[in-house]
Amino acid sequence: MFQETKTTLTDAWSWLFNTDDFAFAFIVTATVLLVIALITLIFSKSKKISPPLPPGPKSLPLVGNLLSLDPELHTYFESLGKTYGPIVKLWLGHKVGIVINSPVLAREVLKDQDTIFANRDVPAAGYEATYGGKDIVWTPYGPKWRMLRRVCVNEMLSKSTLDSFNDLRRREIRETMGYFYSRVGSPVDIGEQTFLTMMNVITSMMWGGTVKGDDRAGLGTEFRLVVNEITQLLGTPNVSDFYPGLARFDLQGVRKKMKVVAKKFDDIFEATMKQRQEMDGQEGSTDFLQFLLKLTNNQDAKIPFTMTDLKALLMDMVTGGTDTTSNSVEFALAEMMNKPQIIQKLPEGQKLDLSEKFGIVLKKRIPLVLIPTPRLSNPELYQ
Repeated sequence: MFQETKTTLTDAWSWLFNTDDFAFAFIVTATVLLVIALITLIFSKSKKISPPLPPGPKSLPLVGNLLSLDPELHTYFESLGKTYGPIVKLWLGHKVGIVINSPVLAREVLKDQDTIFANRDVPAAGYEATYGGKDIVWTPYGPKWRMLRRVCVNEMLSKSTLDSFNDLRRREIRETMGYFYSRVGSPVDIGEQTFLTMMNVITSMMWGGTVKGDDRAGLGTEFRLVVNEITQLLGTPNVSDFYPGLARFDLQGVRKKMKVVAKKFDDIFEATMKQRQEMDGQEGSTDFLQFLLKLTNNQDAKIPFTMTDLKALLMDMVTGGTDTTSNSVEFALAEMMNKPQIIQKLPEGQKLDLSEKFGIVLKKRIPLVLIPTPRLSNPELYQ
């Protein structure tokens, strides 16, 4: 087919320049050129209909601005803002990125127009870690996302739920402080113990499985390594994300590595859910996992909640609630150790008070009523 087309075009071209009828050849040539010009004009106008992209640094073919990115992204974006204005365009391979450097524009994007900018492209590593982008982070904005958010806010993060685990948090903090006190004079890993404390609190809220005793340090170290590996793979620049056409080849092996790490988490979740299902009805307390398992059995729901959705949601809770919190505490303690003067910066007239205040208020079925008597109302008794 290709050879026949090539032969036809060659014959036509030869005829055009060898024909005796020069006027006819000229008309044909002019017509072809006119058609090409019209197509080019229509195409250029159709492109101009779309709003122009914001200004930004010059990009190279294929790679865009990838080679000019600075590891200190916040300072790099600030310098771009000073040069190109509050909104900057960057080409990241075959994808375009928009950088916002203005509080006014940030409010417009993140609050006023949040539903328009709510969706995110699922990276290759995130796709494997969240069971195909089924979690609350990567799920497209819509009824499914609102259902997942409602489950988290109303059950996991509600004020009543957080208040009910106040004793648990106090107990875990005391146990962590006891661990540090027992190792006075010896080096300790603050980040590891903070991570383990948060893991115990979150896993207890989800399925009641707090790690204690001799398994405390060992499991905490293993669990933290897995979470760190997941966050590291999610933050690794991946060619597959910048060039979606190359994603199938997994040139850096990021997707393959994430499959291995995610499998470890999946095995933990499967074993825990199986154990919780076997214990169903034996305990009086209901944890977050039991509530989610009941949602998966609800066949009348307009938006089905599957076991895959359940595990993806647990993945968000464990990774998002442990690693980020432990890192924040670790950096805060390091800052206070390196700059002890910041601890002394209290409001004028106030003193540092670390004493605990804890109490319980019980409401009576029949409220007590104070009835003053003539004897109690005698002012002379209080002089």
